[in-house]
Amino acid sequence: MAYIRIFTLLIFTLLPALLLADEKLKGIACRSVHLGYPALEGNSFYIEMKILSSAPGTYFMACGWNKGYFGVQELANGKKIILFSVWDSGQNDPKAVEEDKRTKLIHKDEKTRIGRFGGEGTGGQSFYDYDWKIGETLRLLVSSKVDGNRTVYSGHFFHSEQKKWIHMVSFSTITGGANLKGYYSFIEDFKRDKISTTFARKAEFFNPWIKNINNDWLPISKANFTADANPVLNIDAGTTNGHFFLITGGDTNNTLKLRTVIQNPNPIKTPPTDIPK
Repeated sequence: MAYIRIFTLLIFTLLPALLLADEKLKGIACRSVHLGYPALEGNSFYIEMKILSSAPGTYFMACGWNKGYFGVQELANGKKIILFSVWDSGQNDPKAVEEDKRTKLIHKDEKTRIGRFGGEGTGGQSFYDYDWKIGETLRLLVSSKVDGNRTVYSGHFFHSEQKKWIHMVSFSTITGGANLKGYYSFIEDFKRDKISTTFARKAEFFNPWIKNINNDWLPISKANFTADANPVLNIDAGTTNGHFFLITGGDTNNTLKLRTVIQNPNPIKTPPTDIPK
């Protein structure tokens, strides 16, 4: 509980500065846009994502939860990767976290690279080179397994060329024995060079499922549209053909108010049968 109180204090202490920083990004970066999915605690979060337009320096994050996130990036040089990160503290210096309180690597694929990050909290991160394509359906899964005071979070993705699931990485972090909660997706422009604001980034998020702590798969049919404090209005969200979507930047016209709860009128009735156990 002390860890949680400290983490909460840090968040509220840093929040005004973070919001001010976001406001200063007007004209420099596209506004970050998010979908928050209301669902109970679970041990698996599955979602599919299709990127419709991208630009260098973009993070399309599909599987986010209160302790980490999992998605794909187009780097500033155009290279494309998959990224999975898990937090271990609310401070910014990754070297300042005591060794026994850091994320621990439990598993990684032979092609996965790992490291530590800071500047937005600290933790473990991993990278997998994957040349995803515009219009490709990307399938991602985050799962959790409680291990005493820690939880092991694992990231799987479906390799479309190899036609199989890849267990990319598993990290253990201190949670007090909690599973997954606080689910979300987002699009972020991290190039932030003014020119990046002229390009629209759009993605669809669909077929989202949570497996609750009783191991029942439950569909997600609602999403809350939010954004950071960057005040620009060329952002939008909604549904199309049963898919949630987010778009930011470029000539985007805003049609939906922030904090609107979006209802998916046609959720899929059963989860895919090949999701890793």
